[in-house]
Amino acid sequence: MVDAAAISERVRAVLPGVLDDLVHLVSIPSVSSQSEHAGDVAAAADTVVGHLKVLGCDRVRVVQSGGQPAVIAHFDVAPELPTVCLYAHLDVQPSGDIAQWTTEPFTATQRGDRLYGRGTADDKAGVAAHLAVLRAFDGKPPVNVVVLIEGEEEMGSPTLARILAEHRDDLEADLYVIADCGNWAAGVPAFTTSLRGVVDCLVEVRTLEHAVHSGQFGGAVPDALTTLCRLLATLHDEQGNVAVAGLVSRQDTLVDYQEATLRAESSLLEGVQPIGSGPLAARTWTKPAISVIGLDTTSIADSSNTLIPSARARLSVRVAPGDTADNAWHCLKAHLDSHIEWGAQLTVTNKERAEPCIIELSGDLAEKANRAWRAAYGTEPLLIGTGGTIGMIAEFQRAFPDAGVLGTAVADPDSRMHGIDESLYLPDWEAACLAEALLLAELVR
Repeated sequence: MVDAAAISERVRAVLPGVLDDLVHLVSIPSVSSQSEHAGDVAAAADTVVGHLKVLGCDRVRVVQSGGQPAVIAHFDVAPELPTVCLYAHLDVQPSGDIAQWTTEPFTATQRGDRLYGRGTADDKAGVAAHLAVLRAFDGKPPVNVVVLIEGEEEMGSPTLARILAEHRDDLEADLYVIADCGNWAAGVPAFTTSLRGVVDCLVEVRTLEHAVHSGQFGGAVPDALTTLCRLLATLHDEQGNVAVAGLVSRQDTLVDYQEATLRAESSLLEGVQPIGSGPLAARTWTKPAISVIGLDTTSIADSSNTLIPSARARLSVRVAPGDTADNAWHCLKAHLDSHIEWGAQLTVTNKERAEPCIIELSGDLAEKANRAWRAAYGTEPLLIGTGGTIGMIAEFQRAFPDAGVLGTAVADPDSRMHGIDESLYLPDWEAACLAEALLLAELVR
């Protein structure tokens, strides 16, 4: 029988020190997508290595396969016991406009029950949760543990597949615990059972060799920005549903997502209506989505009475579970090619891909996980989907098809992951640390 009280006491004892370590990790601007921060990503990896070595881990190293560094560590107990891989990532999104933050993004600041700063929730809190569990067991967990801390998840894990292939024997496990998903709400835990994939691309439209006078030629000569806008408008129908033929779309969801909750969590302005049709959970979890996330065109400040010769848009296509990134790319490309107007020149370039996935959670693993999370949070975890993408889960499933996957969370919808004033709800982080420790103990029952 698992001694939950004793484990809880040990976890609580290490949390203050681990929180200090989390604060230090947040101070390292490990933005993987910006080359000027490559040294910071490496510094964050070295910091994690140092913490693991203090626990007595002598099988820890930093690996790379043409991309950002990752940390692999082993805590070996006995070969007959299960092996659990604890995954999190140490890289973060750029801060965005620092002036919009109420605190310094790379200075962790506690206000009430929340810790603010870039990476507090996504996903340095996941790294810290794994450290807390290992410290609670004094570096001697009840099962064999492999630690994988990735350094490029925020870039779509472009080299993870190669790392998994090159270090397969080191990373093989019976269960992969992914501390990078989301809870349903603060105080309401959840296991993620589906995730959308992503196809990121640049769409460039050209109509002129150079800018020309809008009064002299306007009305006869198409400008690139208008042409691009008309093309982008074909991606959705009048309700806001994605109108690209051939994409997989599913309606099945396990939780009723209310409009009031959506409005509050998304900061939807008064009077602005949700788009699409069908259950809101399906629209955000199991149906495809296409968003324009950037534009390159003449700024208003630099504009003149001229027709714009070229314009670019960056699209983020979220791929429904059950589809593939490759199919989504080909469907999108075919749609754009067939809808460009007025003979304009069109170039579409794929920049990033990550696969959607479905996570089966049943049987003995589900029972033990539910028991651990219920004990830690005081309530039953929900089974939810997420509209976001964690491409490496599909990579784990592809590389280790017989292993279990558990998508766990340290964040909640108010955490504003990737956004301004990202934060971590500390009571849920503490509960997540305890839940993971209880799970490891449950696995030897």
